Amino acid sequence: MRVLLIGSGGREHALAWRIAMSDRLEKLFVAPGNGGTSLVAENIALDIDDHAAIVTFCQRELIDLVVIGPEAPLVAGIADDLRAAGLAVFGPSKAAAQLEGSKAFTKALCDEMGIPTARYAKFDALEPALAYLKEQGAPIVIKADGLAAGKGVTVADTLEAAEAALRDCFDGAFGEAGAEVVIEECLVGEEASLFAICDGKHITLLPAAQDHKRAYDGDEGPNTGGMGAYAPAPVMTDALVERSLREIIEPAIRGMAARGTPFSGVLFAGLMITADGPKLIEFNTRFGDPECQVLMMLLESDLLDLLEGAARGTLAQTTPRWRDGVALTVVLAANGYPGAYEKGTVIAGADAANSDGVQVFHAGTAREDGVLKAKGGRVLNVTALGRDVAEARARAYAAVDTIDWPEGFCRRDIGWRALSSQ
Repeated sequence: MRVLLIGSGGREHALAWRIAMSDRLEKLFVAPGNGGTSLVAENIALDIDDHAAIVTFCQRELIDLVVIGPEAPLVAGIADDLRAAGLAVFGPSKAAAQLEGSKAFTKALCDEMGIPTARYAKFDALEPALAYLKEQGAPIVIKADGLAAGKGVTVADTLEAAEAALRDCFDGAFGEAGAEVVIEECLVGEEASLFAICDGKHITLLPAAQDHKRAYDGDEGPNTGGMGAYAPAPVMTDALVERSLREIIEPAIRGMAARGTPFSGVLFAGLMITADGPKLIEFNTRFGDPECQVLMMLLESDLLDLLEGAARGTLAQTTPRWRDGVALTVVLAANGYPGAYEKGTVIAGADAANSDGVQVFHAGTAREDGVLKAKGGRVLNVTALGRDVAEARARAYAAVDTIDWPEGFCRRDIGWRALSSQ
């Protein structure tokens, strides 16, 4: 197969790394890719917002399958344009990607299908939103309706913080994404991530994961795109996974099909495990980052079989195999992230840190004249396998400590929830 993978983050390096192992692969391109994907594929300088240019490239290079990593191109309808040109695509249509592109859309689907989620109300103007906020009190959650690069959600402990978040949205801090706002009940419990690969009808569950959103140890500091993750997550017992499938994943897939917008690709359910059971926090329509990195380490069978099965409607013919044990990843981020940070700093030792059972996935990197440089906020994902969380974590941090990058930092407590529950 000749495959084009779209994206440039740690998720895409993990997908590229796993796809490159396939005996069925003839050629893998990544657009635009990063300093890690260049080791396992050919990076292509395509503008992923230029759908026509991507279609032309796929036709010229006789691409058999396009795999779309990030959410923004999906919400912009890239899968539709590629399918209209006769290409097989892993990723949902623009209509189905509304599950991530609009919080209000997802809440309406939850109402329609009886999916357990937080109580909510939606607003397109500040004054009625402020009035509702005063009725509800704090803590409370403010969400910009659209895509805001992971920065449009505020868990407000006080009414003052909630009001400030509302004003940010309606004052244009998130552009069009904040033109509508969803105000939600603040759910209490432990968070988990559950991933389901779908072909519109059939569902294949992947191991449940947990990530760490706060920047600093002890879950302190600002929210980030994720500072580490591990899988399987002990909080997601077999009973909770089955219940989440029955009450959340399956109704969503049925509801999308009934609307005439069947979902194919990977559906990522962000869950809160409450005293009443699992409740949906949000849907995403792509692999999580950094959860994808640990899932790819655990996968034993051919990833292309899963991706192509979802793209062509033949998912029921494929059963993935998973390794025993645990995978854990630690994110190395630029000092200052998720705020302002320096770009272009030199990283030494990242390639040498790879070993049997340890893989460094690149996120915000580029290779310039043979030198690896940091180009983003989250820069490396140091990922390790182990018999349990403790062993995987020890191996990951041992590898972290061999990387020479003074301008970076990481959390030192990834996996603490799993370890404290043992």
